[in-house]
Amino acid sequence: MANDVLIIDDDKGITDLLTMLLKNHGFNTTAANTAADGLEYMKENTPDLIILDMIMPNMNGWETCKAIRAVSNVPILILSPLDDPRMIASILDAGADDFLIKPVPSSVLVAHMKKLIRRTGGLEINPLQPIQAQYHD
Repeated sequence: MANDVLIIDDDKGITDLLTMLLKNHGFNTTAANTAADGLEYMKENTPDLIILDMIMPNMNGWETCKAIRAVSNVPILILSPLDDPRMIASILDAGADDFLIKPVPSSVLVAHMKKLIRRTGGLEINPLQPIQAQYHD
């Protein structure tokens, strides 16, 4: 079963390129060219991974990451040309799971994506709901 990836980036050229690349690696993709569109998609869908840009109009990647974390624990991979260590630390502290600096080789991007999906088992866990363990004798 293919993993579902939501790409949130205001650059249509980037979302088109990532869509083509990821489909060639067996991923299903949905592109959102605004943070609002990405958050709207999240209301009805649960992707296995989100690729998020930092520089977007109206709502930047940091704000978008915080909004996603308020409702979901889906892995978030930041893909950005920004390489300021303080900014990277800030977005990781805000809830992003990984950060890659553009340009990144496609093999490295896909390896990081697979790592994040593997670590979560492709399962969505709502952090607002406590997990209850059940023990059987």
